[in-house]
Formats: sequence, structure tokens, C-alpha cells
Amino acid sequence: MAVGVFDSGLGGLTVLDAVARRLPEVPFVYFGDNAHAPYGVRDAEDIFNLTCAAVERLWAEGCDLVILACNTASAAALRRMQESWLPKDKRVLGVFVPLIEALTERQWGDNSPPREVAVKHVALFATPATVSSRAFQRELAFRAIGVDVEAQPCGGVVDAIEQGDEILAEALVKSHVEALKRRMPNPEAAILGCTHYPLMEQVFQQALGPQVRVYSQAKLVAESLADYLARRPEFLGPGTESKFLTTGEPEMVGAHATRFLKRHIQFRKV
Repeated sequence: MAVGVFDSGLGGLTVLDAVARRLPEVPFVYFGDNAHAPYGVRDAEDIFNLTCAAVERLWAEGCDLVILACNTASAAALRRMQESWLPKDKRVLGVFVPLIEALTERQWGDNSPPREVAVKHVALFATPATVSSRAFQRELAFRAIGVDVEAQPCGGVVDAIEQGDEILAEALVKSHVEALKRRMPNPEAAILGCTHYPLMEQVFQQALGPQVRVYSQAKLVAESLADYLARRPEFLGPGTESKFLTTGEPEMVGAHATRFLKRHIQFRKV
């Protein structure tokens, strides 16, 4: 048994890297649906179907616990999966909740009623599908009151990252930050609501300014997963092999992944 990590493309590698460092004894199977990336421009039904197919593929690899290291999938598919699709012996977790728990200064798994929090003005940068789902605002409302969220759909950023065009990705990030700041000139915190975006975290921080705290998901998800597995050890098994799977071209995906993580990554096509 291993823990599955799924993303539409390369962005989830930021989460995989963090959870693997935090839990070095746990084997992980990473599945990137690169052939269908990006998800952020697809409709909710398409995202749901693609995400379910990917999760089933990870189940076939022995992953009874799967992390949706994809904000678009977490926003557009996770709730429906958990309410009407998921078998009782499987678990699928998203990446929004650990981020919101950190933003609202809660302990992992704290489901007490919403309350006032220190941060009042939050900028959310995400894919168009994540923004239109309003999933971040919905989950935040369960935990905090009085927080103003301004969301910026960041079209084109994921495509540029997937294609390895860092110059275009940087230009797009700066443009999206400028667009948001015209509507919210002084955000106190910024959420990078796509697991691709930590690859451009320094660009976001520079464009926003040093006074804005930028929340990136990878380390927060890693700490949350460690806590979850401590409470639910039945999802830890005797598996020892980690692997990388993709629906895309494994050589090209592996080359991009190696450049991002600065270690050799070899993908196998599924």
C-alpha cells in the first residue's frame, strides 16, 4: 500500500516533494494527467470525470488514500466525490482545507464553529475553474467570519509552466497580480490556490510586496497529511516502492519534472 498523489500535470510535484521529505518512510505514487492538462479551463463535469478516472488508477496501484494535489480538482470534484462516489474503505483528501486551517490559525481537523480571525483581506490566485467554483470561499466560511476574499483567475500560467516557458509564466503572474491589486490594493495575505504556482512563488511575492504574507500549500499539506496518518494508521501499509505515472509523454514530462525538482524523475506512461 502506498499513498497516491494526483494532479492534472506537474504542479502536484510541489506537494509530492514536501510530503516525501516530511514522511520519508512512506511510499508515494504520483499520477499526472498531463495529456488532459490544464484542468483549470474545463467544466465541472469534465473535471469530475477525469479526476475519478485518475483516482481509480491510483487505487489500482494500491493507494487507498489519495491526495488531490490539484486545486481545480479539489474545488470542482472533491465534495461530490466524497458525498456520492467514494467507497467506504477509501479516502480522498484535498489541498484547500490545510491551507485554510493555517490561514485561520486552527489545529489540523478543528471543526469548531467559524470565528473572527486576524487576517481580513485575502487575495486568492487560482485557475478560472477554481475561482468560479467558489470552493475556497465556501470552505473559509465554515471556519472564519469577516474575511474579504478577492479572487483572481490566472489564465495561462499553468500552460506556461507545463510548457517550460518561465519568461511567459513570470510575465503572466505580474499581470495577474496587478489586475488583483486594482481591486484590492492592500491585501494582507495571498493564497497561491494552484499547486503549480509555488514554482513561481518568488515572482508572486515580489509583485505583491514584502508586507503580504504568501501562503503556499506544499508544506501545509505535508504537515496535515502527517497528522492524518498518525490518526489513521490503517492507511499506512507495507508498500516500499514509489513511482511516477503520466498520461502524457513520459520523456518530456520527466524532463520538466527533473528541472523543477532538481533531481532525476522518471515517469511511466499509463
